[in-house]
Amino acid sequence: MTIRTILSLLFFVGISLLAGFIGSFGTAGNIETWYTTLVQPSWTPPNWVFAPVWTTLYVLMGTAAFLVSRSKGIRKVFALWLFGAHLVVNALWSIVFFGMHELLLAVLVILLLDVLILMLIRMFYKHSRTAALLLVPYLLWSLYATTLSIGFLVLN
Repeated sequence: MTIRTILSLLFFVGISLLAGFIGSFGTAGNIETWYTTLVQPSWTPPNWVFAPVWTTLYVLMGTAAFLVSRSKGIRKVFALWLFGAHLVVNALWSIVFFGMHELLLAVLVILLLDVLILMLIRMFYKHSRTAALLLVPYLLWSLYATTLSIGFLVLN
């Protein structure tokens, strides 16, 4: 790997992690206060699970985008723009759920995120099967998070 390749990989992983960092502003101070007052669905994992899972998923997302960026063809540009837009929606969910305490809106945001992830997998597959496969754990976690969001809405 050349220095340029490594820097490109670090860029894509970095912007993915940045989305998580931005989203975390919504959670700051709300995990120990507001969130703990909610009736939680029975399938809610312990709080310590979220940081390692999301960190891993952001690294996988960034790696997938990096692989697409190295593919041939102009269509990859649209796929990468969609990747960026999806990161905005990803960060928005935490802000809406934890920061704004808007459970219904959070469900709508995560449903949009699920659709965007499906679109990304489909688009990334055209450029790199590996990139598409790297997004599958993210889709599965997002679908799980969707059930949690709906559960929080129904119970609260």
